[in-house]
Amino acid sequence: MISASQGRLQDRRPLSIIDIGSNSIRLVIYEGLARSPTLLFNEKMLAGLGRGIVSTGKLDPEAVTRSMEEFRRFRALSDQAGAQRMYVLATAAAREAVNGPDFIHRAEDVLKTEIQVLSGREEAHYSALGVISGFHPANGIAGDLGGGSLELIDIDGETIGDGITLPLGGLRLQDMAKNSLTQAARITREQLARAKLLKGGQGRAFYTVGGTWRNLARLHMEMTNYPLGVMHHYEIGVESAANFLRQVAKAEIDKVKGIEGISKNRRSLLPYGAIVLQEIMAAMQPSKIIVSALGVREGFLYSLLDKAEQKADPLISAAEELARLRSRSVDHAHELVEWTGKAFAAFGIDETRDEARYRHAACLLADIGWRAHPEYRGKQSLNIIAHASFIGVDHPGRAFLALVSLFRHEGVFNEAAPEIRGLATPRYLERARVLAALLRVVYLLSAAMPGVMPRLKWENRGNGVLALVLPAALADLYGERPAGRLAQVAKVTNRRLVLAVEGGPSISVK
Repeated sequence: MISASQGRLQDRRPLSIIDIGSNSIRLVIYEGLARSPTLLFNEKMLAGLGRGIVSTGKLDPEAVTRSMEEFRRFRALSDQAGAQRMYVLATAAAREAVNGPDFIHRAEDVLKTEIQVLSGREEAHYSALGVISGFHPANGIAGDLGGGSLELIDIDGETIGDGITLPLGGLRLQDMAKNSLTQAARITREQLARAKLLKGGQGRAFYTVGGTWRNLARLHMEMTNYPLGVMHHYEIGVESAANFLRQVAKAEIDKVKGIEGISKNRRSLLPYGAIVLQEIMAAMQPSKIIVSALGVREGFLYSLLDKAEQKADPLISAAEELARLRSRSVDHAHELVEWTGKAFAAFGIDETRDEARYRHAACLLADIGWRAHPEYRGKQSLNIIAHASFIGVDHPGRAFLALVSLFRHEGVFNEAAPEIRGLATPRYLERARVLAALLRVVYLLSAAMPGVMPRLKWENRGNGVLALVLPAALADLYGERPAGRLAQVAKVTNRRLVLAVEGGPSISVK
């Protein structure tokens, strides 16, 4: 057993998944089985197993040879990382090619483990679970575009509805259309006519899964100068998507800003991915396009969790892990959640379900930058949080989390990171300032250690005055510095506040 450093969670046992797709083969080694899985290692090869399968019925022979060589490397990497279990999943090309069984048998010999060849229904199911695991909650149609097939499935919360597998993967569509984009559009339209479930998606979100669509989204980010390079939960408006896809579908891909960042092996499939998404939008009329970074692999991992773990909030789970790894006291972080909830109630600040979740996560993350130089704690924390591999949070919510930590360290009226502030809604920006102001008070009273906050209370003193009261036993913590910080709370909440000691003195801060 390889000993884990203190930068890793000690109760996790690594596991690996190899995903054998029609275009790419990927090895992902995870820190362990968890509600919000963390990657230890990630590598892929663009094998192109499904190239030419329409005309030959077989897996590409050169790709088969290259894949076997890579499987040896993947097995060795998995062992090197200490993975205690390896799962291998194969999708469209391997299940449909006439030489697929022979390929699987050879691969099993090299990898020294059984390979699960997923049926179209199983592939759609795991893809749906991946989307369910990554959003809180998901509601719409999910589409997983691979090299050989397209899986479409209806998702509403944790409920998986109708689904269908269509032969519209990028490599297959390119093959069937004989490299004609006009033919590709016609074929796609004909195949999507079978997907009656798309009509039920009208006015709902369409969730895109798969490398081709992620690369298209990356280009859309570049084109629109989007300030946050995080793919999961990136949203594209219907009109913006239509204009962008029209350009890509005309094979003007080399003129698109940011194309140099896409591998040449991927570029040729982008117009076909654009055509499929265009036709889906025409048939479904979604409210928006949302990118999911989670798909079959993550859905398979999610299926291995017990029911209680599946129901856990993925954002809170990930924030809890970071608090365990990087804060001075995870117990103090938990007390922050409780105390700020009571403070919001005392101030009459209402919260939606997501706002309460985001406040919870922000409190867990509030101290992860404490080891940085004091002058850079805010910016470092903002950068870590804004770009963390969180799921279960949209981009405005992610901006809120990052801004709370920035304001907590550098002041509630700090004007740094305008690009992140621009992602937050006005309501989120206001809430971030209020929450950060409260954190700045309580850190001066608690020294980032637990035990103080449960003993503090808010009291109405009449005439609109609200007092933060310390018990007599903690009177020595009373002073001008926390009173000055409470004055900032008064300013951002427009309230008359007092810092007081039970049965003792008080300082009016407004």
